[in-house]
Amino acid sequence: MKKFAVVAAMATALLGSTAVMAADLEVTHWWTSAGEAAAVAEFARVFEEQTGNHWVDSALAGSGTGANPVIISRIIGGDPMGATQMNTGRDAEELIQAGLIRDLTPIVEEMGGLDFYVDQSLLAPCTYDGKIYCFPVNIHSWDWLWLSTKAYETIGQPVPKDWNEYVASWPALEEAGILPFGLATGWPFSGIPGVLMSGLGGSDLVLAINRDKSADAVRGPEFRKVAEALDHLRSVISPDMMVPSFGDVGNQLLEGTAAGNIHGDWLQGDLQVAGGVPGVDYECLPALGLGDQLTGGGDSFYFPVLPEGTDPAVIQAQTDLAKILISPEAQLAFNLKKGSMPIRTDIDLSGANACMAKALKLLDNGLLPSGDFALSSDTQQQMQDLNTEFLDDDSITVDDYIERYASIIESAE
Repeated sequence: MKKFAVVAAMATALLGSTAVMAADLEVTHWWTSAGEAAAVAEFARVFEEQTGNHWVDSALAGSGTGANPVIISRIIGGDPMGATQMNTGRDAEELIQAGLIRDLTPIVEEMGGLDFYVDQSLLAPCTYDGKIYCFPVNIHSWDWLWLSTKAYETIGQPVPKDWNEYVASWPALEEAGILPFGLATGWPFSGIPGVLMSGLGGSDLVLAINRDKSADAVRGPEFRKVAEALDHLRSVISPDMMVPSFGDVGNQLLEGTAAGNIHGDWLQGDLQVAGGVPGVDYECLPALGLGDQLTGGGDSFYFPVLPEGTDPAVIQAQTDLAKILISPEAQLAFNLKKGSMPIRTDIDLSGANACMAKALKLLDNGLLPSGDFALSSDTQQQMQDLNTEFLDDDSITVDDYIERYASIIESAE
């Protein structure tokens, strides 16, 4: 208890004293699943306890793809929120160029820098013309294979240790009436090709495609393995068995009605809320159990420039929240419930569960650039459309998929 009291005192000291009155601060985000809601409530709690301000929660359904247009429209339209979540990436570049996003550099200087970030590459997408415009608040990775303990108990097989063992178990699962792969409708499928690319193709392939925009790499033998694996995967996905949300897939894993799922580490938060225990009810394999690096992205908070005449208390509340989101206390409380890795490791992580512990070990090897780090929103949308089409239409061959993917990369920004 003493350690946490000291941490809280340090965080409060970071905020400094202010003569302005407490304020309401609207915060937009798309954390609407059970695990996500529990996590963001920790940010709100710490903010209100340490500042006396009020977090006005504006949750938007539809994850980033559905929420981002609403967020951007409000900022451009002159109705900005006090703070907003956006994926760490290139989505906010035009807003920054238009002078609509607050420059956080003075806050960074006041705090003495951001050297506590465990991986400085996380800050690159927040940096524009040498200035900082957002704070990453976690490290998320799509690169996880989730497996149901109960499903494998049903077929009398040990839980697979990697992707290859998992694929080999599909016939036995199907014979037992268990879905080899559970899937939610909509956007969750869009992250799977990148996970296969990292786990099966390796770091060189990820860098060649996401960083170097190499269409030749897409047309090469390593990416063909990825496309063939995706083709094999879609053969065991039954559209009529898809569920509405990724949290529902988590329930399938705990029930044993589905054996596996590829999804980001935020699924862990929902599994926790549902009472699941890693190593008991489910297993989590980073990098498909094959690799030693994770692609890393995550969530960042931006602070729109508020209209002239805004109450100074609201502007001060923005400043307070920016500091709190990356403070030791808030980082620990939020990420333990979110399932993501914290952006700082100078905090007590003894409470990390088995999945987070695995991820933290891989952080020493550095993060690979995820698509939302390196690719524009338009390019990401083109890829999502292609992946959805490939899943829905068996007439699209592996060769078709590869060539269309290569064409997107050739024109990528």
